[in-house]
Amino acid sequence: MMWHDFRKFNLFLFYERLDDMKYAKVLGLGVMFATFTLTACDKKTDPSGDKKNEHKAHGKGPNNGVVFDLGAVHAEFSVVHPDKQCTLLILEEDEKTLLPIDAEKFTVTTKETKTKDGKVVPPLTIEMWPKDKKDGKTSKFVGDHPELVNVADFEGIVIGEINKKGAKGTFKEE
Repeated sequence: MMWHDFRKFNLFLFYERLDDMKYAKVLGLGVMFATFTLTACDKKTDPSGDKKNEHKAHGKGPNNGVVFDLGAVHAEFSVVHPDKQCTLLILEEDEKTLLPIDAEKFTVTTKETKTKDGKVVPPLTIEMWPKDKKDGKTSKFVGDHPELVNVADFEGIVIGEINKKGAKGTFKEE
């Protein structure tokens, strides 16, 4: 065998090794993709107790307000514009029956919005205080703010504690 025959033989092994490395890289990428796909986080539920995408859309509440998830319970946000007052009702799963809870207060923070006439309503922060407490529990929280006189579709977040556990929820009137 001549020296140049060995060189061809070595080149053949070199190219064959490159092909094996290509397959190894493709296989490695495939395994990584499968691992990430199979172990991806399920975002339908939140460990804090928030229920997300677990049930049908909400309807109107007992006061014709917007119903939304607040931690592990339902709540209704409604506004009485002439009184410049808003109400937060805590509801059972049926979204109609009041559910008394142990809570000190809730904080509602709304986004900037506009009235039908185009008047800008600035972002609001409203403290919601318990009303009609009995045995340390209530299902009704009330707050007021001068800007609530404006008839607008409010959107915002509610934060507080329910039975000593943090709870938050978002709402949007339409």
